[in-house]
Amino acid sequence: KREIAPGMVINAWGYNGQTPGPTIEAVEGDRVRILVTNHLPEDTSVHWHGVLLPNGMDGVEGLNQPHIKPGETFAYEFTLRQSGTQMYHPHADETLQMALGMEGFFIIHPRKERVRIDRDFAIFLHEWDVPIGGATPNPNTMLDFNLFTFNARAFPGTAPLVVKKGQRVRVRLANLSMDSHPIHIHGVHFAETGTDAGPTPLSARVRETTVNVPPGTTRDIELVADAPGDWAMHCHKNHHTMNQMDHTVPNLTGVDQSGLEEKVRKLLPGYMAMGQNGMGEMMDMGRPPNTLPMMTGNGQFGSIDMGGMFTVVKVREGISSYADPGPYKNPPGTVAHKVADEKRGEPEHKQIHPHGGTD
Repeated sequence: KREIAPGMVINAWGYNGQTPGPTIEAVEGDRVRILVTNHLPEDTSVHWHGVLLPNGMDGVEGLNQPHIKPGETFAYEFTLRQSGTQMYHPHADETLQMALGMEGFFIIHPRKERVRIDRDFAIFLHEWDVPIGGATPNPNTMLDFNLFTFNARAFPGTAPLVVKKGQRVRVRLANLSMDSHPIHIHGVHFAETGTDAGPTPLSARVRETTVNVPPGTTRDIELVADAPGDWAMHCHKNHHTMNQMDHTVPNLTGVDQSGLEEKVRKLLPGYMAMGQNGMGEMMDMGRPPNTLPMMTGNGQFGSIDMGGMFTVVKVREGISSYADPGPYKNPPGTVAHKVADEKRGEPEHKQIHPHGGTD
């Protein structure tokens, strides 16, 4: 069982009873021995994605090794000849096993770090298709996923990244899903410092605000947390920051849909009509048990209207713990505020309207 967010638990497979599996950490030059016992109802194997090793340890069942049958234990043993952020996953019935969450980080530290890293985070990007009201992901889905997660958690269940002002931070991103994920962090510029092939050459590093993580790859980024605040971090594919949805008929935003949902559900159980004033009004709509609202989450100024691949980087001065410090207290005069209200006839100042143009 895996809790995706409060109010939703799914049936998943994993390693050592968890998804993502436990992070394996070692140092370049180490010789590692990893024992794998198969408690699945079918054969499996483990592929050490991106790791340079002997052919017979690569983990493709039938090609490099015999199948690991239920109840059997296999040993993988090899010397680490590189450093970087790698992954591990099955190379047996991948469609089912990886869709249910069998994946994990394999982090190989260099013998000598180039620079000191104060905080080091690892985030696995994954996507699921869980039927509305259900709990078991559909392994046959290729494109129409309805849950997008950081470390198998969807907002508001994602963990914040808490750091002290001035710290040098590394974020390792891994993607074994079907889609690419452009990950954007507000409030900072960062450099891509590594891929699953190892460190990025210094001459190739540029300042970025978004890093794309294609399927089957990892990306390391580094930044200096120099701006206190609560900064959003999310995938920049908009539908990846939404939770379960089942739009099986055209979107009718702006059209009176009174009674539509009830009528359509007789033909399409689980159908959710988009609110005629946009998705924001769907925050409190009714939904079946074990189903997340399309957008959710609350902040100190109201609803956040996000979901899926969304979390918060919390930069603080003078903290003694990395526990969630709560909302950021903005200095006086540094928060956007209302200056006019057309509905109340309040005078307007020169403004930029959401639909474009100025007064």
